[in-house]
Amino acid sequence: MSSVLWAPASAAFETSNLARFALRNGVDPHDYDTLHRWSVADPGPFWRGVWDFTEVVGDPGQRSFERSDAAPMTGSSFFPDASVNLAENLLRGAMDSIAVVETDESGHFRTITRSELRRLVARTAAGLRAAGIGKGDCVGGILPNRVEALVALLATLSIGAIWSSCSPDFGVSAIVDRLGQISAKVLFVAPRYRYAGKEHDIAERLVEITAAMPTVRTLVLTGAGRLTPKNGVETVNFEDFGSEAALSFERVPFSHPAYVLYTSGTTGAPKAIVHSGGGVLLQHLKEHVLHGDVRPGDVMSWYTNTAWMMYHWLISGLACGAAVLLYDGAPVLKTAGGLDPSPLWKMAEKAGVTHFGTSPKYLSTLAGENYSPAQLHDLSSLRWLLSAGAPVSPNQFDWVYDHVKRDMIFASISGGTEIIGCFMLGSPIHAVRRGELTAKGLGLAVGVMDERNAPLIGRQGDLVCTEPFPSMPLTFWGEGGRERYHATYFAARPEIWTHGDVAEMTVHGSAVIHGRSDTTLKPGGVRIGIAEIYAACETFAEIEDCLVFGVSVEGDEEIVLCVKLGDGLTLTPELAVQLRRRIRADASPRHVPHRIHAVQAIPYTLNGKRVEGAARLTVEGKPVRNMASLADPACLDEYRSLDRSKAA
Repeated sequence: MSSVLWAPASAAFETSNLARFALRNGVDPHDYDTLHRWSVADPGPFWRGVWDFTEVVGDPGQRSFERSDAAPMTGSSFFPDASVNLAENLLRGAMDSIAVVETDESGHFRTITRSELRRLVARTAAGLRAAGIGKGDCVGGILPNRVEALVALLATLSIGAIWSSCSPDFGVSAIVDRLGQISAKVLFVAPRYRYAGKEHDIAERLVEITAAMPTVRTLVLTGAGRLTPKNGVETVNFEDFGSEAALSFERVPFSHPAYVLYTSGTTGAPKAIVHSGGGVLLQHLKEHVLHGDVRPGDVMSWYTNTAWMMYHWLISGLACGAAVLLYDGAPVLKTAGGLDPSPLWKMAEKAGVTHFGTSPKYLSTLAGENYSPAQLHDLSSLRWLLSAGAPVSPNQFDWVYDHVKRDMIFASISGGTEIIGCFMLGSPIHAVRRGELTAKGLGLAVGVMDERNAPLIGRQGDLVCTEPFPSMPLTFWGEGGRERYHATYFAARPEIWTHGDVAEMTVHGSAVIHGRSDTTLKPGGVRIGIAEIYAACETFAEIEDCLVFGVSVEGDEEIVLCVKLGDGLTLTPELAVQLRRRIRADASPRHVPHRIHAVQAIPYTLNGKRVEGAARLTVEGKPVRNMASLADPACLDEYRSLDRSKAA
């Protein structure tokens, strides 16, 4: 049985937003199972209840849900008569309240009120209209995580246009493969940005990108730096774009496109996933207000770039009356004295962050540096620590409560770009159990199934969702998008969403994520996840990072573990023995790697996810289809020469 690391006080069952929502709808807050069953069995009243409870601005119409008998997942619709604008909801709230805290790695810190943010958005929206942008047109951003990116996004949404963004550290091919799909007419770009203490000038890269995207007519430049695009594209500084104007909002149907987000793209061209404004709004309000207990005056942060879905998830906190902290730069800085993990915590302390979002990799770095935020910072405002992007190991749960704060909720959350939200997440009325994701999201019929489509409890299987929900994608952008969307998520089980995660539901209603289905290992024909191997490796101070994947050999599959060791350390036979012994004890004999290699670097996507599949293809001598999706493609070179006979 998993151990309880935190439990809610009795008052949470009366005063938390989730408890108040349950009581308003006639459900005892202590009976979450009943609340969840109602939320998926009767989606119309449930989602209308969310709309009313969170006081969405807009007209919901008469119908909250229309089910399709022929295609209950892909043919059903939510709020088909509604009229709403996502930006209008993000920009509501007390005009004198803080909306944005802008920070960066140099220590820059400024606050922006809702009134000032609305003024900036109104001016930029006027500029977009003058540039010929209207409802349904696409606007792109190649921007760091600063206020200009947020203003451009909100201005785009306010006029009913569609927003899509990339981080400025993406290469030419990576950006063209993404923004080039959607025929963007205006691009907001930063010719220069700063990261890890270095200034990066990408003006030439932006010229190449613009030349490869003939639909672009206007470049809006933010920050320092200049560029001269080809093909007669107009350039204008952000400060000079638009004119003072009254803020107005183009209300659109609930299912009108708002965002285009992209998959990692390591197995082909990145899929351009189209999300609706209404679906994003309701899903995020439910997750923030009910599951995260976000309230007016709270301050939310998440270390993210402008391309990742967590950026879009974070800024939806504005609709709850919270402020959002935008951090630009590296989370850990290199100094003459070693690594400095303090920047995010200094900003959290100064801004009074209540909800701090991070990743398992960052937590592992803190532990490796013996950095204890609890001892070094005033975290009295912090109520929630959240983590996404990969499974959190049980040991990291222990570290969080020992070194960050004991009296807080730690929520490992899991969902994805595909749903721009969470299948499993936290809750103010649930206990936090070691190594487990706390609860199934309300309104999401989440489960785990085997290959026969039988539900599983206590055993690994495929993470699925069996009922429709508002933030399902509208389609994939481009020709044949609907067919490609269906083939990706519904081919394995018609009209059942198969997410691509290997998971396990517990008797508590919580879950454990074991990894992606496409990284599942099958040594001896037995299916096992890789999260347990990563968790065991994280207990070794000698290991800075690692990668696990399978390689075909003589009709079977052997497990390969690549480890990046600390400076000056070598992979000794003794360390290899200790690793295998720990993996055997913490996971199972089947998890023990057949080969262990020391490597110089671990490959990641541009969005910061390990790419086991790319390493496997490289070791097997096969091509990786989209190298542009990797943050450092050159790091795969050493994987081509990994010698099985020289493995530990």
